[in-house]
Amino acid sequence: MLNAKKCLKAGSILLAGTMLLSVFPMMTLAKPAIEVITHAGAGGGTDVNSRMMMIRARRTLKQDMVVVNKRGGGGAAAMNYFKTRPADGNSIMTFTVGHAITMAKGKTSLTVDEMAPIARGTNDPQILMVNCKTSPYKTPEQFVAGMRNGDKIKFGGTQTGTIDHLTVFLWAKRLGQPMPTYIPFKGGGELATQLVAGAVDVGTLNLSEAAAPVEAGDICPLVILAHQGMAPIPKAKTAKQLGIDLVLSTTRGFVTHAGVSEARRAEMEAGMMKAMKHSLYQAYLMNSGLDETSPQPSGPWGEQIRSMVGEFGPALKEMGLMN
Repeated sequence: MLNAKKCLKAGSILLAGTMLLSVFPMMTLAKPAIEVITHAGAGGGTDVNSRMMMIRARRTLKQDMVVVNKRGGGGAAAMNYFKTRPADGNSIMTFTVGHAITMAKGKTSLTVDEMAPIARGTNDPQILMVNCKTSPYKTPEQFVAGMRNGDKIKFGGTQTGTIDHLTVFLWAKRLGQPMPTYIPFKGGGELATQLVAGAVDVGTLNLSEAAAPVEAGDICPLVILAHQGMAPIPKAKTAKQLGIDLVLSTTRGFVTHAGVSEARRAEMEAGMMKAMKHSLYQAYLMNSGLDETSPQPSGPWGEQIRSMVGEFGPALKEMGLMN
């Protein structure tokens, strides 16, 4: 969850980008508009991310783009609609970690094999954080040792069945422990506040959600569930640096249909990657607490999608969250 200042900045950037679109007409009207299908309502995080990509992608692809909002079912409505669209290279779906969870639960008829990854748009690693002043764990190593020792630790995250809930389960499982006590909150902002207040021992947060208390020295990030460390929190270590193979994040990216020709998929990928390298999109990332490593091409993005869906299905079953 972004703080008010960051939301205002992101909104200003989006408004500026929208104004640019009205100044510079589309370069061709010969092609149909590309549908960009999202599960979020207008103004939601995924909707904004899609529109920020589109600002420059319209130019790089020389084709108009329109957002199609299909809300409901944790992304199921969007995925089911996407499946009905022709594989002509004129439909894109914004795929998120929420879609991966819904797909892993079998709540949609769409499968991973029916999608072709294009590019990742945002990636906000899951980070395990503690209260700097009251936590007995002052280093990542102490925290891991406490977990392995079976210390009674209360974890906080967002609602049941979310990426935060899965993160805690998979983290404990990797360390040979049963599911710890998990207390759900309405959002990352509330969780950060309650971590400072002492309601939980460990918070499963993104850096963008806890930037202010981290900068104030109230919350200390210990373990980053990413391939690489993060410059703003140099004392935190990745799980892999600690010998634990676990990479999880709140992520968004773009897919099309597997039946789209390789040439068209390559064209879409090149155009969208170029669009996301533009200063306008990079400013959006920066004001969202993210960096230039968020956009990734189809190769790593496709691997991430398969990893999420493949990991989440068995985990949700073990957690008793699948019908």
